[in-house]
Amino acid sequence: MTNETVSAITIIKAPAEKVFAVLADPTSHATIDGTGWVRESLDSEGLTEVGQIFRMATYHDNHPDGGYEMANKVRVVDPPRAIAWEPGQDAAGDGSLEFGGRIWRYDLSPVSQSETAVRLSYDWSAVAAAART
Repeated sequence: MTNETVSAITIIKAPAEKVFAVLADPTSHATIDGTGWVRESLDSEGLTEVGQIFRMATYHDNHPDGGYEMANKVRVVDPPRAIAWEPGQDAAGDGSLEFGGRIWRYDLSPVSQSETAVRLSYDWSAVAAAART
């Protein structure tokens, strides 16, 4: 695999501070998720610090249980410029979280006072080789 990061850019008609506030609020993630997999936040606290864990109820038809829980570890909080998290799970069911090296990152760049360029990147460069096959 030569390209370990995929990204897309869109322009949002809102200032960077407002866009960042939505991204830093897990209760808004189901609304902004383009896949339809994110159902609801299981935590109501905003994302404010690196290392913070926030959980999401998620659903996918191809998942053995249909519904499942994702635990995300915040990796970057740089208001209003960037925010990123690494999805993980309690795969063993014993309370210990495992993170697979995938990172969702949003980089915000003001275009004007009322518009923001948002780059969403998905980076799997830290995923173990065995998990890539």
